[in-house]
Amino acid sequence: MKETKEGIYDARQLGKAKMLILGIQHMFAMFGATILVPILVGGYFKEACGEPLTQGLTVAVTLFCAGVGTLIFHVCSKFKVPAFLGSSFAFLGGFYTVANLKHGMYATMSANDKVAYACGGIVVAGLLYLVVALIFKLVGVNRVMRFLPPVVTGPIIICIGLSLAPSAIQNASTNWLIAFVALAVIIIFNIWGKGMFKIIPILMGVVIAYAFALILTACGITNPNGKAILDFTSISGAKWVGLPPFQMCKFDITSILVMAPIAIATMMEHVGDMSAISATVGKNYIEDPGLHRTLLGDGLATAFAGFIGGPANTTYGENTGVLELSRVYDPRVIRIAAVFAALLSFVPKFSAVISTMPASIIGGVSFMLYGMISAIGVRNVVENRVDLTKSRNLIIAGVIFVCGLGFSNGLTFKIGGATITLTALAVAAVAGILLNAILPGNDYTFGKNPDGDQSRGVYVMNHDDK
Repeated sequence: MKETKEGIYDARQLGKAKMLILGIQHMFAMFGATILVPILVGGYFKEACGEPLTQGLTVAVTLFCAGVGTLIFHVCSKFKVPAFLGSSFAFLGGFYTVANLKHGMYATMSANDKVAYACGGIVVAGLLYLVVALIFKLVGVNRVMRFLPPVVTGPIIICIGLSLAPSAIQNASTNWLIAFVALAVIIIFNIWGKGMFKIIPILMGVVIAYAFALILTACGITNPNGKAILDFTSISGAKWVGLPPFQMCKFDITSILVMAPIAIATMMEHVGDMSAISATVGKNYIEDPGLHRTLLGDGLATAFAGFIGGPANTTYGENTGVLELSRVYDPRVIRIAAVFAALLSFVPKFSAVISTMPASIIGGVSFMLYGMISAIGVRNVVENRVDLTKSRNLIIAGVIFVCGLGFSNGLTFKIGGATITLTALAVAAVAGILLNAILPGNDYTFGKNPDGDQSRGVYVMNHDDK
């Protein structure tokens, strides 16, 4: 047993029962945010294609990918890092873009096929992690990070959140009262919550708003358009045990160019998460097992998820909050949570219950989530002390904003008869990286400001209380 004043590093001393409880706690922490991704993505494709997703990116597949992806990460990181991998919010903008592609073969494509091509882009994004991990191993983290400083990654993250804002308004407008309840609950738990409740504001917002929707439905109240708030018809036909509806990914250059560039933001998020976990646990995971190994694990988990139709994975700040709260830093506890998540994916009845969530709740949560994504980009810039009085920094940020928000329909061109579309985010990422490499005066050094380096993760949880 290894125990210090900072916490417990070997949870076996607590006994199997307490380890199981701690594992459930970690699953509870990641749950609300992780299942929100397939719900949001399903809404994008249903709205764009007029039909729901029945394969691939569903709640069941997402939970399976989170659980197995976490185990893959632990193998790659030598079982040393207490990190949980859940669904990445950063790729929501990419899914939204693919759902709304209307040209070429995408014009008449079904929702299931479109999401399969989007997942093909996820696979390529995961493989980019492997390339960067190799570069980190060969040349070191500081040299690589000079090409991806906060003046580039911060504005890109801001664009991701702002590009999704219309979707939040559209969902919330189906029932503003319920949307307001969901948003209010998240704010209350995020600001005034204590202990575990402070770490799971999204889950509490979903649960309490759903309970409110149940009460309204029981009282005979409907949405303003006359439709029922809750519809339980899908639950009765769902089985208690069954395989998640996996779907093999498909590859097309347009979808790849939509999804793959987002890896730039998520890789930087990964670096920030590793810095935050290291600070919380009191061990330098950037050196041992090394960023190249943790990036490898994250990349393989993401590629695996995309291959079977799931969302990209990323290390979760909510679970870092549980580490801070429980002071139990043993990775074995995280692996228990991963097994629980994977097992839950084989209960279709549970997924059917989740699928009844009203769009208004999703809209209320999205108000916080999409705004928080952009706010995290701002925080990344501020906490890393990016000097926007310098012309080079102002130029880079300005060009990224105009590209990320101005190319609403992307940039379409033909190469050898093939039609290729670069999304606004891809154009912004390319422009930002090139300008940062070309313009003189790049003085960013990773590790010089550790607190700033930790601010790259998209957390809805409040980290004020240490």
